[in-house]
Amino acid sequence: MAKGLIQLYAQRQRLAGHAFAPDTPWQKDFEALFPYPETEDQLRCAAEIKADMEKSIPMDRLLCGDVGYGKTEVAFRAIMKCVLEGKQAALLVPTTVLAQQHYMTALKRFSHFPVEIEMISRFRTAGQTRDILRRTAEGSVDLLIGTHKLLGKDIRFHDLGLLVVDEEQRFGVGHKEKLKKLTSQVDVLTLSATPIPRTLHMSLIGIRDMSVLEEAPNDRLPIQTFVCEYNDELVREAIVREMARGGQVYYVYNRVNNIADIAAQIAKLVPEANVAYAHGQMKEHELERIMFDFING
Repeated sequence: MAKGLIQLYAQRQRLAGHAFAPDTPWQKDFEALFPYPETEDQLRCAAEIKADMEKSIPMDRLLCGDVGYGKTEVAFRAIMKCVLEGKQAALLVPTTVLAQQHYMTALKRFSHFPVEIEMISRFRTAGQTRDILRRTAEGSVDLLIGTHKLLGKDIRFHDLGLLVVDEEQRFGVGHKEKLKKLTSQVDVLTLSATPIPRTLHMSLIGIRDMSVLEEAPNDRLPIQTFVCEYNDELVREAIVREMARGGQVYYVYNRVNNIADIAAQIAKLVPEANVAYAHGQMKEHELERIMFDFING
């Protein structure tokens, strides 16, 4: 596999990719509409990525940054650059819920521009998926967001220019190689909060280039982790405090067989909370409904 990978990277270096043109006025308008002040790191990483896209060698860049440090916005800028040139972009994510969240964020972020965005995941019916695949092959979809379904045999892009992979370590090596073969001449941008050692190693030995976001955006609070013995009062206090600031709570439990009892226990402990539970053995539409309700508050 290592030998195959090295050959693939060597081939990518030899093959001519597409050299994107410098930024257009629309690109600048799109970037100006970002509602938050960018960090220096975000601006630098976006510039590094766009400079790579303007070269004729296919880009292979890893963008590392903690959760909430603005990787998505940097990726959207690269996607916009790709779409403005009449090429298609794809965003590959590990889970259906993440696909849905990226889809909603993208619709909002690109709303002022004629960018056609679609998503394929379990949440789409077979008919919808067929329609999206047909339009993607014809070239009328600009950005396609999806789970590993994007790697299916039936996916045909009209003219793919950029592939963005989110949380690469969640995909198997097999998935990734399928991906690379599909995209031997396509620019690839990988986003990760936790780069895997193999990927990190490639960045260090120069097979891949790396951009790092180290600066937290303004008002971004550090994540705090506490390890304690289980205690009802503590759980109640944590949930109530989070609800008081208008937030939501995700309670992770590791057994499906008695998860309903645990949910009932939490509901009794915090009667003012609206408690639902979800797990991987549920029927898809039921799981979908619960996760949608959760995402929508």
